[in-house]
Amino acid sequence: MRTTLDIPENLIREALKVTKSKTKTDLIKKALENIIQRNRIRRIKDFKGKVDLNIDLDVLRKRI
Repeated sequence: MRTTLDIPENLIREALKVTKSKTKTDLIKKALENIIQRNRIRRIKDFKGKVDLNIDLDVLRKRI
């Protein structure tokens, strides 16, 4: 999909350098993937302490 964006050139230059991306398209893809990954991690962290699996590891590993 083609999209026109107005992004400050200095921001693009610095991001290209930091990520070692070869193209602006590659840079934008990496940025979007990073946003998605961070969001997924945050949602998973929201479950901390809320899920009780009640697992006995010895039984699970057949160490009865």
